[in-house]
Amino acid sequence: MLDELHASDFTPLEGSVLPIRFNPQVTLDARLIEVSEVKGESPLSRNPFHLVFQTEQKNEYYPQAIYTLIHPEKGDIELFMVPLGDDGKGMRYEIVFS
Repeated sequence: MLDELHASDFTPLEGSVLPIRFNPQVTLDARLIEVSEVKGESPLSRNPFHLVFQTEQKNEYYPQAIYTLIHPEKGDIELFMVPLGDDGKGMRYEIVFS
């Protein structure tokens, strides 16, 4: 399913809040603050892109790992997320689709 995702699956959701399940007991709301296609090549029929989400976490974060993004149309999607750090508004996490 991951190879079927495109930036266009997320662009309409930019600015929206989506749940991310970090573990069975913790699901946090995360605002999708950036959807960007990136330069590069992909063996898939899509352009590479990345997403940046922001949670309200201030002094804590989850390490890079696979977590579950709950997409309103696609359902539960397991994705590798990397913490980018707190930007003063909350913790940011990046997902890259190559």
